[in-house]
Amino acid sequence: MQNLRLWYQKPANDWNGALPIGNGRLGGMVFGGIQEERIQLNEISMFSGYPEESDNPRMLKHLDEVRSLLFEGRYKEAQLLSEKYMVCKGAGTNLGNAVDAPYGSYQTLGDLYINFDHEKDDAHDYIRELDIDSAIAKVGYGMGNAKFHREMFSSAKAQVMVLNITCSISSNISLTASICREREANAYVLGNDYMVMKGQLAGDKGIKFEAHMKILAKNGAMLNIEDAIKVAGADEVTIIIAAATDYLDKDPEKVCRERIDKAIQKGYGELLKEHILDYRSLFDRVKINLGADRVEDLPTDVRLQRLRNGGQDKGLVGLYFQYGRYLLISSSRPGGLPANLQGIWCGEISPAWNCDYHLNINLQMNYWPAELTNLSECHEPLFPFIKSLVEPGERTASICYGAEGWVVHTATNIWGFTSPCEHPSWGCFSAAGAWLCQHLWEHYAYNLDEDFLKRVYPIMKGSAEFYLSFLIEHPETGYLVTAPSNSPENAFVTEDGQVVSVCAGPTMDTEIIWDLFTNCIEASKILRIDEGFRQRLIDAIKKLPPLKIGKHGQIQEWLEDFDEAEPGHRHMSHLFALYPGRQITWHETPEIMGAAKGVIERRLKYGGGHTGWSRAWMINFFARLRDGDNAYDHFLELLKKSTLPNLFDTHPPFQIDGNFGATAAIGEMLLQSHEGFINFLPALPNEWQDGSIEGLRARGGFEVDIRWSGGILQKARVTSMKGERCVIYAPIQIRVEYGGEDIDIKVLEKNVVEFDTCPQGVYDIYPYN
Repeated sequence: MQNLRLWYQKPANDWNGALPIGNGRLGGMVFGGIQEERIQLNEISMFSGYPEESDNPRMLKHLDEVRSLLFEGRYKEAQLLSEKYMVCKGAGTNLGNAVDAPYGSYQTLGDLYINFDHEKDDAHDYIRELDIDSAIAKVGYGMGNAKFHREMFSSAKAQVMVLNITCSISSNISLTASICREREANAYVLGNDYMVMKGQLAGDKGIKFEAHMKILAKNGAMLNIEDAIKVAGADEVTIIIAAATDYLDKDPEKVCRERIDKAIQKGYGELLKEHILDYRSLFDRVKINLGADRVEDLPTDVRLQRLRNGGQDKGLVGLYFQYGRYLLISSSRPGGLPANLQGIWCGEISPAWNCDYHLNINLQMNYWPAELTNLSECHEPLFPFIKSLVEPGERTASICYGAEGWVVHTATNIWGFTSPCEHPSWGCFSAAGAWLCQHLWEHYAYNLDEDFLKRVYPIMKGSAEFYLSFLIEHPETGYLVTAPSNSPENAFVTEDGQVVSVCAGPTMDTEIIWDLFTNCIEASKILRIDEGFRQRLIDAIKKLPPLKIGKHGQIQEWLEDFDEAEPGHRHMSHLFALYPGRQITWHETPEIMGAAKGVIERRLKYGGGHTGWSRAWMINFFARLRDGDNAYDHFLELLKKSTLPNLFDTHPPFQIDGNFGATAAIGEMLLQSHEGFINFLPALPNEWQDGSIEGLRARGGFEVDIRWSGGILQKARVTSMKGERCVIYAPIQIRVEYGGEDIDIKVLEKNVVEFDTCPQGVYDIYPYN
């Protein structure tokens, strides 16, 4: 059985070594100190700032002028004019430092500190671990003849964080516990066992928040010492933490008290049992085995360093994959907000990039593994968040562009910020809303929930309406293009040697709009509505610029074949159509597929893939190129260069998108379904000669198990959840068994077969000998 734990032989030196726990709303980073335990706390809606009017009417007044300059090839002039007018009103994101600005910043809730009354600091047999099979962090050590043990988890069922402390010797647990925050909060003790911390962000305009702590001690004594609670001589101590804000809960104080009261009634044993059952109902859906090495017995940080020194560790791949699923379950649950740049784990008041929602890849990457790795419910917090952007996005579309529909740009927050950011070279990415809509379609594609599609279709349609209104015909080519825009976050060199970013019709915009229009067309057919609107989209798609191959054998990043100012740039935006899109495929566009590989080779030649999420994206590209060896090599590079001791991804600093992107990539290496058929083991590397995976999901309502040996498929099991048409890519001859009997298959085209009958049920697929 795979070893599903991260473990260490010493406490965390800093935040990057602490271990994350979370229930989608309430998160903690466990340091595991001996004399002093610190658990840094987070609540998903702890975002400073407040709603503001940031749409800039001057944008619309100068829109035609900027477009004319772009079409005349006067790029530098267009950029200078854009820098002056095509930006938000006010400070915007304040260049990623908006903690005290209206835009605001996600930030730490505070800290739980526990100081133990150990007579000596001579602990032995120390182990700190995170068991991702049960979502429990543990700390154990000996102190003389006494053995101390702690268990910590954040329960989604009870909506509390729980810490249990035991000792092998009775009456031997003595400690002092407190919760605190460095600003905008006050903490006080009620009675001898209850502590409250409350505050408000951004003065009287911001979120009100509370955190409550209840301590239960078996035997022993408890004492109120003003700003902390002291426990002396206890057999066992249980600490329960609840937190809430008035953003998600109208009355945070009432909510915290009710959650703690209910948790007390259940007791530690029931809370633990309930937590494990709830967590495993999601986590246990997928099992992976890529082989194991004896190094699984080594501490995680030692394994990581050993890999960096050239060692092999097959088990670390499976652990990383399941860790990504653990992080998604722990940071994104129905009823909350979506995972942000750091999931829910942020240890600062003013973190990098405001720890907000960046929409030119980062938020989207967070949810790449959701459907494929069978965590569809964890995708759900994203959908109401997208819907919340529609109303402010409609105002932005009208005020800034004079357009219909709704739009959002590079970054957003919980206050509905949809304006461009403060510099057009990176902040005027108007295709962000369309990219978000891809997630609405993908959720349908995997689950075939027509009621869901009916609910979200107006959101997709509203985004498409914006582009139908915003797209403008290029006077020379007749193509419909976005203008002004940019290719995130790169720049190009004009023929006269000027370096600029603002342009018309960058390839990424075109690819994302193609994706949105295509999905809207399919959705309208499924729902049997909007025939007239559908035809408008069909007509518009025909006028979008085609993908072009440039002078370096690469897909052009811009409408013209410009060279990049930074050829090794971390963004590879013009490969959206390869992944996560479906416009570039081996079956439909083999020539463009080769040019996509040319883009990657050029990026790598100049040092591309040098940051965590960028490397994760590259692994997905190689998976779609069916190049398993390169995909695997770059996964190793991710571990060696962009992974922290606790296996968090680092940009740097920590960004969780790399974890989620790489988790999705491992899944893509083993199963793909974006081309209209199921493809087993499309990018299997030589290093994974034997293995199995159970529970992956494929589009069309299918669940898939795969087993292989010697690099060759041995058996696949496809469970049809909806009884839909099942098509399989079969480069080897296969037979299909249903209910113990072989069923007929028919060849649709070379290597592609379809079952004759496709009722709901389980199909076993075997290669002929």
